[in-house]
Amino acid sequence: MDAKEISLDEVAVKPVVDHLNELLANYHIHYQKIRGCHWNIKGPSFFTLHAKFEEMYTTAVQTIDELAERILTLGKPPYSTFADYIEISTIKEFNTIGRKDTELVKALIDDMAILIEMERQILEITADAGDDGTNDMVNGFMQYKEKNTWMLRSFVNED
Repeated sequence: MDAKEISLDEVAVKPVVDHLNELLANYHIHYQKIRGCHWNIKGPSFFTLHAKFEEMYTTAVQTIDELAERILTLGKPPYSTFADYIEISTIKEFNTIGRKDTELVKALIDDMAILIEMERQILEITADAGDDGTNDMVNGFMQYKEKNTWMLRSFVNED
């Protein structure tokens, strides 16, 4: 399949695919960080954050799958190695062992800020390419993270 089969111009869609692959790489690092937070949370907020982190990593893995499938729908292969993810990702690995709950939450807030910024750029690129399908998908991802950013910032009492 290529972009023409879904009425999109392949040249116009190339930057969309490039940015989706970059977003995919960042999501993989973010996903693993959330898993680490889930596994390593301790203390009085354990039950609250353990459940929240599980919700977040479940959503992140679904997002990863949707991104990869959208890249394939646009006629290109998604990145699929951790070497690619680590090399391409703006989000960096973070050791979650022995961290305070607020440190874990702040690390995820920082990740989500990066992902939201990337998604806003993709919204502009998809609009230029006439790619409403990708635009709609990415907008949903962004809205989820915006709401969770608010919730996590409230947890750490940040304005």
